[in-house]
Amino acid sequence: MKAHDTVRLPFAPSTPGIARTRLAAFLTRQRASDDVIDDALIVISEMIANAVSHGVPDHDGTIEISWSINGTLLELSVLDGGMGGHLKPIDFDQDSLSGRGLSIISRVADRWWVDMTAGTRVNAELALTTH
Repeated sequence: MKAHDTVRLPFAPSTPGIARTRLAAFLTRQRASDDVIDDALIVISEMIANAVSHGVPDHDGTIEISWSINGTLLELSVLDGGMGGHLKPIDFDQDSLSGRGLSIISRVADRWWVDMTAGTRVNAELALTTH
């Protein structure tokens, strides 16, 4: 089964909430489990929040957000217009006020990576089946 959706949303702090609503609806239509939906919403929220906090909007003031189901994988992607930079998880503790995003993505997603060939695209994969 292959299902896909791509949206362009404003480069704004409210964007993670909009994307979560759309992704939850998509995954519900695809009959994903509640656990997968919960994990996917965490990952997409962190990906978008990082893009809005550290990235650059595209020429039209938006970022591109996409998700797809490819076999047994949920693939998530967030593209902003920024070029360069250094993206890696950092250690944090319960008192940390920021810097948790990539660490959270690392802990929740099965795999994630960054592609900087045309802007900054952060990708993540989650298994559709529980481990």
